[in-house]
Amino acid sequence: MSAAGIRALALNGALALILLTLALVSLTIGPVELAVSEVAAALLPGKEAGSSAAGLSDVLVRQRAIVAEIRLPRVLLAILVGMSLGMSGAALQGLLRNPLAEPGLLGVSSSASLGAVLCLYFGIAQLNPWLLPATAMGCAALATLVLYLIARRGAGNLTLILAGVALSALASALTSLAINLAPNPTDVQDIVLWLLGSLADRSFDDIRLCLPFVIAGLALLGACGRELDALSAGEDEAASLGVNLARLRAQIIVGTALCVGASVAVTGAIGFVGLVVPHMLRRAVGFHPARLLVSSALGGAVLVLAADIVLRMVSGGFELMLGVVTALIGAPFFFALVLRQRMGMA
Repeated sequence: MSAAGIRALALNGALALILLTLALVSLTIGPVELAVSEVAAALLPGKEAGSSAAGLSDVLVRQRAIVAEIRLPRVLLAILVGMSLGMSGAALQGLLRNPLAEPGLLGVSSSASLGAVLCLYFGIAQLNPWLLPATAMGCAALATLVLYLIARRGAGNLTLILAGVALSALASALTSLAINLAPNPTDVQDIVLWLLGSLADRSFDDIRLCLPFVIAGLALLGACGRELDALSAGEDEAASLGVNLARLRAQIIVGTALCVGASVAVTGAIGFVGLVVPHMLRRAVGFHPARLLVSSALGGAVLVLAADIVLRMVSGGFELMLGVVTALIGAPFFFALVLRQRMGMA
């Protein structure tokens, strides 16, 4: 294994260790603070495992309910969403060969949100809960396809960003129209709060709703590593190396739609993760697109989980929304990145 490969492996190990540590921290904090030993006792079956619930102490029963039913789904969902957004950003940047590509900036997340909002607005989700992620993924796939067709014509960074802004503006306008035409204020509040993005009050039902699509999307994107390495040298060079470009494009479009659409369907819009994480890790993996995919997935999970921990610690009686926190982190980062590129062009 090369030195760059060893560094990437060490990086992934460090990210996994950080993620495990943050998961334990997240399980301990909340209105009822728990020690790590109490979390372990609540999660792991001990000597009381064979006893009935009536035989357990009231304290242990309460701790198990808090950890297993409230905090654990939130942690697992943060990891799933972070991995989805991180890997999607890395894959889009590799496909479009554009360091500014990211689901939120390019309108993919907004389009997925529009699909989910329309599904909620018209009551389609009540017919079958699986229609919610399906609609969000369909709109995300359509937006990704439009962006790819624009990028394929040799558009530069500015053109691609403007196209993403236009898609995002259109999706936001249609979403605002749905809010404007909502039949009662309660529906308006529910849609607005959902659009801000949050992991609060989520359960294992939400995980079961998005898990199959997230796993499928991550598998599709993770399998693109070798082709993305070849594509970094140009489409002609990649084709000469036997890369099926049409299949690669379709694979990344479908994978991104699955990941982003399923994530947005259960948490709302959470932006900038797919932009910040690949840029922070690209140099550490030696600018290797294939290695960046896995590292970005782990890094995305770390970022989302860390942001969720921070907002829970600083929030008072009213909890901040996760999408707001990630935007506060990502927007200055994006601004600094644009300035750096402008200075490099000067």
